[in-house]
Amino acid sequence: MNVSFPKNLLAEQLGLLERVIPSRSSNPLFTYLGLAVLPDTLVLFGSNGEADLEVRLLADVQGQGRYLVPAQPFFQLVRSLPGDLVELGLGQDLELASGRFRTRLSLAPTEGYPELLFPSPEAPSDAYPLQTTLSAEDLFRALAHVRYAASNEEYRAIFRGVQLEFGEKGVRAVASDGYRLALYDLKSPQPFQKKVVVPARSVDELTRVLKSVGEGPVVVALGQGTLGLAVSREGVGQLRMAVKLMEGEFPDYERVIPKDFPLKATLEVEAFRESLRRVSVLADRQNHRVDLFFQDDRVLLTAEGDYGKGQEELPVRLEGTPLAVAYNARYLLEAFGPLSGQASLLLSGPTSPSLVRPVGEGEGYQAVVVPLRV
Repeated sequence: MNVSFPKNLLAEQLGLLERVIPSRSSNPLFTYLGLAVLPDTLVLFGSNGEADLEVRLLADVQGQGRYLVPAQPFFQLVRSLPGDLVELGLGQDLELASGRFRTRLSLAPTEGYPELLFPSPEAPSDAYPLQTTLSAEDLFRALAHVRYAASNEEYRAIFRGVQLEFGEKGVRAVASDGYRLALYDLKSPQPFQKKVVVPARSVDELTRVLKSVGEGPVVVALGQGTLGLAVSREGVGQLRMAVKLMEGEFPDYERVIPKDFPLKATLEVEAFRESLRRVSVLADRQNHRVDLFFQDDRVLLTAEGDYGKGQEELPVRLEGTPLAVAYNARYLLEAFGPLSGQASLLLSGPTSPSLVRPVGEGEGYQAVVVPLRV
């Protein structure tokens, strides 16, 4: 088999696979890039045992075959090739040519490589009986808005993932580490009800792939312990992904979302975020405490630590009773991170959870931040 691709196209598609395929693994076969030849299609695939990715490229090829090539040398070579076109020849070895450069890479036998099961973009299958179609841009936004709140601690178990909830009201993405909570609602009613938890590391790969897709529909499929994506890209070929799910679901998090607010502060996100960053430089290095004093349509931010004390005052629009509250500055910054323009900080009390959300009804994002009790 011989086939040629524009170097930029091939490098872009390999970039998607490069983060999935590990450089080291307890299963050495996972360090290989898979190549499969189908009529008029070259398939690139790889896995790390938790996330599987397949990229199909339309090409003028004949015959069939399945091969494994050492991934890291192949990735490095393609990125550094001198020509605009890349020529691939598959036989006993992989021949790689571009410009005046020529090389051969040894191929490994495919025996023992796990079977990768992906959803079909056309219809549900036995492996993926539940299937729906969402906007790739909307799903990316939902996952990207909440990912920061997932826990990095091993003992947090189920909170080390992002929960996706499918139901008649739409799709919700939720993440929490016990100190804060973030959720994003998509108003896209679903024909089934299901809750699944995606490991946070796999969410990183999902968002990276969804970002590369941009606008357009994406098929989301649910199987036994697996979530799959399938995208048909006009003029390029299909892209399919599958990630293993975590067992279990989140406990009832709705009870920590406050409903009554003695004080509502409406503020300019960028100005508040920059002020919070500046003041927090002087915060205590253990709890990153920043105190906020709300009164007379202004907020005073103060922090004190080993390096000294800092403060800054900003105008805000207040509705309700003046309050003073302390936060972990990093948690508050991350809660405001996905927002722009104007947002509301809704305070339910000096030690009870606060709610962050955008002004207006266009966004489905909300974040709960628990104040410091010290």
